This record gives sequence, C-alpha cells and structure tokens, in this order.
Amino acid sequence: MAHEQQFLDALKSIFIGAKVEGESGYINLMKIKANYFEKGVFPFLMKDIDLICKPFEKDFREELFDKLYDFFQHYFSESGSIYFRNTAQHHNIYEKVYTDDHDVMLFWKTHMLYYVKTDRLFNSMEIEIDSPAKRKFFFDNSGMELKRSNEKRELTYTFKSIKNGIITLTVSYSEKGRKTKIDEIVQAAKDNGMMLDEEMLEKAFAVFQKQSEVDYFINKNAKAFLDEQFDLWLYQYIFKGESEFNELRLKQLQAMKSIATKIIDFIAQFEEELVKIWNKPKFVLNSNYIITLDKITDEALLKEIFKHKGMINQIAEWQELGMVDKKFNLDFVLEKNLLNEPTNPQYRYLPLDTKYFKDLELDILALFDDLDSALDGWLIHSENYQALNTILPKFLGKANCIHIDPPYNTKSSGFLYENNYGHSSWLSMMNDRIVLSKSILAKNGIFTCHIDEYEFERLNILLDMVGFQNAGTMVWDKGQPVTGAYGLATQHEYVIWKTIDNIKIRVKKRNLELIQAQVSKLLKKNDGAILQTIKDYRSWLRNNNDLSPAEKTFDSFEDTGRIYRSDNMSATDKRTDEKFYRPLIHPATHMPCPVPEYGWRYSPNSMDDLLAEQKILFGEDHTTMPRKKTYLDESETSQLPSMYRSGARGKQGLDELGIAFPFAHSIEFYEYILRSAAPEVNDIILDFFAGSGTTAHASINLNRDDGGKRKYILVEIGEQFINAILPRIKKVVFSDNWKAGIAQEGKGISHFAKYFELEQYEDALKKARYEDAPLFAGTQDAYTSYAFLRDLKMLEAVRVDKNDNNVEVNLEKLYDGIDLAETLSYLTGKWIRRITKDTVEFQDGTSANLSAPDWDDVKSLIWW
Repeated sequence: MAHEQQFLDALKSIFIGAKVEGESGYINLMKIKANYFEKGVFPFLMKDIDLICKPFEKDFREELFDKLYDFFQHYFSESGSIYFRNTAQHHNIYEKVYTDDHDVMLFWKTHMLYYVKTDRLFNSMEIEIDSPAKRKFFFDNSGMELKRSNEKRELTYTFKSIKNGIITLTVSYSEKGRKTKIDEIVQAAKDNGMMLDEEMLEKAFAVFQKQSEVDYFINKNAKAFLDEQFDLWLYQYIFKGESEFNELRLKQLQAMKSIATKIIDFIAQFEEELVKIWNKPKFVLNSNYIITLDKITDEALLKEIFKHKGMINQIAEWQELGMVDKKFNLDFVLEKNLLNEPTNPQYRYLPLDTKYFKDLELDILALFDDLDSALDGWLIHSENYQALNTILPKFLGKANCIHIDPPYNTKSSGFLYENNYGHSSWLSMMNDRIVLSKSILAKNGIFTCHIDEYEFERLNILLDMVGFQNAGTMVWDKGQPVTGAYGLATQHEYVIWKTIDNIKIRVKKRNLELIQAQVSKLLKKNDGAILQTIKDYRSWLRNNNDLSPAEKTFDSFEDTGRIYRSDNMSATDKRTDEKFYRPLIHPATHMPCPVPEYGWRYSPNSMDDLLAEQKILFGEDHTTMPRKKTYLDESETSQLPSMYRSGARGKQGLDELGIAFPFAHSIEFYEYILRSAAPEVNDIILDFFAGSGTTAHASINLNRDDGGKRKYILVEIGEQFINAILPRIKKVVFSDNWKAGIAQEGKGISHFAKYFELEQYEDALKKARYEDAPLFAGTQDAYTSYAFLRDLKMLEAVRVDKNDNNVEVNLEKLYDGIDLAETLSYLTGKWIRRITKDTVEFQDGTSANLSAPDWDDVKSLIWW
C-alpha cells in the first residue's frame, strides 16, 4: 500500500497545487480543482484501477502505483502547472526540438505553456523576533486579494490587534501607491502596552516575505504533451528494464498504459477548461474619454459641461496637473477679443475627462459622425496577453508599427515589473504576446523591441521562429559606461527591428530645411565668402545637438549653396573582375588617380554616370583618391543607420512633467524610432509594454510636428497606468513645455482618446461558477464526456423564459461598468460609428442592442 498511498497523495497535492490563503480567482480555482479531483477524478479512477488490476497479482498493483508516481511527478509544479518541471538530464526526458523547416531551433522548458504570472504563495504565519526583546508577530493573510496579473505590487501591513502577547498584522497588496505606515503600527502597539521599534518591524516583514515564489502557467495542449511523454517513458521502461515478454506481462503493460491514459484524460480536460477561460474574449470595463475642449464644437454643450457639478473635480484635476492656477476661471476659456478670437487660446487644449461627466458622455460622443475614426488613441489597463487577444479581431492587420520595451529579465533593471523571470518563463511570456501582436501588424508594418545583452540572442531567435524578417539591430550607445563585477563596462543596449516583408527602413531628413536655411544665412552674413562660410557652418554642425550624426556628415557645399558630403567609393570586399580597377583620370593633370586596394564599389557604367553628373570629387592633383559627392537634397529620406548615440535619460523629461516614475527612455529616442517605424501621418502604433506612456507621448509629438493623425494603442497592467500614463497624456496634449510639473508657454494639440480596463483571467476565475456536485451522471463516459457541461460558468447573467422561448441577458449581474459597445466592437472586429443609450452602430452599417443584448452576441463572453 505504500506506493499506492504515495501516488494518490502526490496526485492530489500536485493536481490541486500548493495551499494558498487569501481571496482571489486563484483561490476559487483551487476549490474548483479540489472538487473536480475528489468528486470527478478520484471515484472513477479507483474503480477502474480495481477493475484493471483484478486479474493480476498484488505485486502488480504496487508496481503500477510506483511507476505512475515515477512518471507524473516529473511534470507537475507547486502551482499545479503541467510541464517539464522535475526533469533532470539523468531522467532521460525527450522532446523534439527541430522541424522539417528549421534545423536550428530555440528550445525552452516552458515553450508549450501560457505564462500567466509570477506570484508568491503567501500564507498566514507566526514569527518571533529577538532584537533586543522577544516579540511575536502573527501575519494575517486570510483576506489578502492576490495579484490579478503580473503587475509588480508591494506588500503593506496594518495593525490589527495584540492578544496573549502576539501582535497581529493584516497583510495586503498596495493599492494606489499606499505604503506601510510603520509609525502608526508602533503607536498602536504602544497604546496596547507593547513597545516596538522600526528595526524590529522591518526584520519581521523580511522574514514573512521570504515565502515561495512560483510561476503560474497553463498548458496549451496538456493531453498531447502528456500522451507523448508517457509513450516515451513507457518505451524506456520496457526496453531498458526488460528483455523477455510473455502474454501476462504484455497485458500488465497494456493495463498500465490504460490507467495512465485515463489519468491524463482527466487532467487534460481540466487544463483545457483553463485554456478556454484564458483565451475567452474579455469584457471592457469602466471606460472613459479624454477630450480637449476644442473638440467640443457645440457651444451650448460646452456651457452645460461648465455648469455641471463634475466641473469642480475637473478644475481641481487641472490644478493638480499644473495646467491652471488657483485664479483660473471658466470664463477665461470663452473670452474673445474684438476679432472674435479666443483671448486665451491655450485653454482650448485643456483635457476633459468624461469620468466627471458620465451623464453627458453620450452627448459628447454624439458630436462625432465616426467615433473610432475620430479617436487618437486607446489606453488599455490590462495584462497584455488578455488585451492583445481581445482587441485582435478589431485591429487585425491594422497596426503599422509595434514598438515595445519589455522587462529585460534582470534583477538590476529599473522596471516596475516582476523582472527576474527565469529564461524559460521570460521566453514563454514574450512568445505568446509576440505571436498575437504579429497578427495585429500590417503586412508592411515594422516591429521594434528594446532589449539588452542578457536576452538579446534568445529574443532574436524567438522572433525569427515567429516568422519575422530580420531588418537589422540598432545599437544604442548611451555614452556612459556602467561598470560591473566582471567583463566589460556596458554602455549600450539594442533595438531589434523586424518586418513581415523585407522592406528598407528609411528615415526622413527632418532637418533638411533647417540645414539649408543655415547655409543660406551664413553665406549672406559672409558676403558669399565660401571658405569662411564653410568654417562657420562646420562649427554650427558640431555644436548643434538637435542634428543626427548622419546629418552632421553633410559638411560641405558648392558655390551655389547646394550641400553635400564626401563618401568613400572603395569596395567592401575585394573585387575579382579587372573592370573595377579602372583608374579615373584627373581633370586638371590628366593623370590616373589611385585606385582602392579592393577596387571601386561601383561598376564602370555607374562611375561614368557619376562623372557625367559631376558627382566625383577630385583632389588638387592626381595623387589623391577620388571620392563620391552625395547631396543632402537628393532625397527626403535616407536608410536608417544601425547606430544611435545619445546619453539622454527619460527620467529628466518625466521630472519636468511632474510624473513620478523611476525609469523611462528619452522621448527624443522614441521620436527618432517612430519617425522611421511610423512615418506616415495616419499610422497606428501599438505598445503592449507601455510603462509610463512614452510611446504615446512620442506619437503625439510627431503629430504636433507634422500635423499627422497617428493613432496609438497602449497596454499596461501596473498602477503606473493611473499614476503615470493618464496624467502624462493629459499634460502633453495641453502643452509641449513643462518645468517642475507646471505648464509653461508652449504648443498644445487637439486630442481625443479612450481609456478603459479589461476583465482579467483572474476576474473570470473569480466569477466562474462550477457546481459542488458530482460531475458525471447516468451513462456518461467520465473520460470522454465534457465534465463541465452542466456548470453555470458566468450564466448567472442569463434568464431563460421557456414559455416565450426567450433569453434575457443582464450583464450587470457580472460586473459594474461594462462598456458593451466597445466589448462588441472587439468581439466582432467592427469599428464603431456611433453610440447611443440603447444602440451601437458600426461602420459596416450593422448595429447591436445595448439595453437588451442578444444572446448570440455575448455567448462567448459568458459561456465556453
């Protein structure tokens, strides 16, 4: 019985996962799993084992459980995830790591999994600290709301009580930046007759926080994975351990496989249920709009907004954001001069947030004939896989640029993410999100991704496996070496550029007109003196930090003022054809000039064309090797170089805006990237690791610069969505000039964006209802029947009237604040034209009822 009990205890433990206290969808998941095991798997399994083992001796039953334990214990983790968990090399576990199309593949242990999140398995616990007096603490974790996704959140502690000399502290995750108030805990303990100090509390906190950190995964196809692994295991067991087979032994081995297959079927069916919940489309929740005042073209509506009670909170927000001072009056917005022009034009870019005017929101939206086309951006507060999977039907093939700055997977980086993933967890996290985003990218779109040395090679191979074409890697020279304990001092990072089709990445010569104007200005100043003007011009180039390194190479000009640079014409590889070694004849001395050691870069015909076009630069005599003359104005674009040099830090820009965020790349760097990655004025830009919102800021700046209508889609799960992204968007549309969080005189821009939350996997787990009852009834086959067919899941929102043959849907029973119009837009892939109280009208002319939703429209959201 020892092997049997060992296997059953292990199966229950690893199938249900480690015990976790608190409140969350994961706690509900553990309850569902426990019920599935105890009332579904276990009774049927034991009955079938008894039946199958009956013809054999007792020893076979012990062998069966021993071998089942030996196999399954390799593949289950403490979080209940199914993958290569305990698979040391000596266990001889095999996996196919190549395909017919690729002889080199990137393999990682969790490649068959959806990465959900990394979290700690916190449990309530008692701790004793001896410094200097003994104190006992009890950390109460029972009411803790666990993380919804992989956002980084700090633990906070509050005083609860002191009883029998034990100090009880309540543990929770921080909300809206809330911190532990140690002084309040110390004072509360003092009021209850016990002395504490900060050092003692910090020690207690540290001990409590040293609890297990685990990765949560879902196996994409648990049945196929476990079936394949068991076949390999059984093959090794049979042919490595036995050499003779009789009829009885073959029947025993068949029985062993039959039981293993039944266990796999049970396990796989539950894992498939989790896959369905993970991939189900998600509800849009708590949506609002940010809209600048200039877009409220109905003056009567604008005056109604100004009289609204929510205007008090709106003005307070403007003051808090540094846009207006305490003297601000709404009359300032409407004031006009004798020419009927606004007296205070800067106020037309004040951003309204419709969360203060929900009863007027539909009136505001009614101002637009084509709502989605009028929007400049979508800001999505969500875990990024859920967001990408949800928005995919609507934005399929529509994003012209994907620009992401993911966590670099290092302990020392400044990102507000759970950053220290193992390579496998990190690759799984990146892989599925990149695959989804590739479907959103247009055929001629560009994918760019920031990364450092640590994951650069693995990420590059991953992107190739996903099916991207390599467009090159940009090396960002940050100019400030960071020393380490070993190796080189690092002063660079990378931006990987990929495309779907092979296209040339070009950059617009942004400063072409500026450079030309400067040469004209200096020629006029120096009365046409060329040598002095060239000297002054080169000094101006050296000292102008707004010019790119490539632009600074255009350091000469002709008498006419036409600007050029001198380029080397040597071949990069040694030419073998003699025609590439034909010397050029100097126009003055009529003698042959030197030929490059490797020959000319261009063919003889091309060299003749350059001579005819007077694009060959000769020296004073024939001893100087000729060079090619390249004019600045030959084209408005040039191929983007692979080097970018800048020591600028984004933190300084955030400080000027008054945004508290520890790390960001510079806005100048993002603008430089987007000028090539999203050069067209109507491009759509996607960033699903939005951080502090720098991508949206850069998109807005480009529109401000060239009058474009680029749209952005930002996805972020962390608290910075509320604390950094939203205030940043509001600030930068109001003005492009800030100092210490206060708007200075600058240039605003008209803007209209929507922001909202998405239902999360965790939320769906928490809402899903699975009955606490036997899973199978009657003649159902427990191994092939769908175990959860009779469960409600999220059908509490539905009422069926059998008499009228009618299905009524009331989604308010599930969540407050559902934006059904936006939800249906993503579900159907249709863009919104108009929204009224009861109807959403789509651009294709169809519509949907919002007050009485059609069951067929919402079925996939609430039942799977």
